[in-house]
Amino acid sequence: MISIIGSGRVGSSIAFLCASNALDDVLLINRNKDKAIGESLDIVNAVPQTSKFSIHGTDDFSKLTDSDIVVIAASTGIYSKDRSENMISQINMIKDIAEKTKRYCTSAVVLVISNPLDVLTYFFQKESGFSRFKVLGIASSLDSSRFRYLISEKLSVPHSSIMGALVLGEHGNFMVPIFSKVRVDGKSLSSMLDDEEKSVISSKVKNYWLELRKFKSRSQFGIAKNTFDVIEAIINKKEFSFPASVVLDGEYGQSNVAIGVPVRINGYGLFEIEKIELDESETEQLVNSSKKIQNQINSVLS
Repeated sequence: MISIIGSGRVGSSIAFLCASNALDDVLLINRNKDKAIGESLDIVNAVPQTSKFSIHGTDDFSKLTDSDIVVIAASTGIYSKDRSENMISQINMIKDIAEKTKRYCTSAVVLVISNPLDVLTYFFQKESGFSRFKVLGIASSLDSSRFRYLISEKLSVPHSSIMGALVLGEHGNFMVPIFSKVRVDGKSLSSMLDDEEKSVISSKVKNYWLELRKFKSRSQFGIAKNTFDVIEAIINKKEFSFPASVVLDGEYGQSNVAIGVPVRINGYGLFEIEKIELDESETEQLVNSSKKIQNQINSVLS
């Protein structure tokens, strides 16, 4: 069973993709029970006739029992200028969810979407006591999709010609687009752009969500599809590589902090944190990104 905590635009979009693709039974959990039931009553009409699965809504966390995957898309409020605006209330929320998840389903793979993404991934893992390989923050893959899109627009090439577009680090102002690994039709992107052009693209990646909010209230479909891809890989027991936030223990020289890095998953969750070579500037930016997240964590712990 796939359980999704939070039935707003993102949570319901993920539920729609899972149900309409007949991945597994879906449970929507929301503090407003009517909201969860209403979304499930709508989404269930998209379940294929050939599917043996269904979807239901509730506010009862005990229904998490037997969940294979738990997605956390809940929020205590809307942020407008920075993803960490509601950090304290969000941390209190994630601790409560962690306690309930630990109580009712100890073997699930947990995918955190709520912001501030990296901080909440850290606190969920520590509060729940789950293996760090079972708790993944899903956002770096979305940032990487945005990075790829901006490259395609800059060079007027299709997305399919771009390989290796990765964004690591914080899901925030300290995210790190990795230009050194990008290939366009087999050619190094770094050889096609000067430093100023790279800086412009980096700024656009970091501020993509703000640009999007000029036209709609918040992002929805991009993060839903990126999360669905991870869920599908786990349910179908496929190996899948993508960047995600995970609590590190020495990888990339960082420890006791959750940060976006390249990972590989299968049906049991994360099984490898991939080590890739970064150039000197990217390494320095990743360290600074880690420090930013660590400072946020310490500000709560102190």
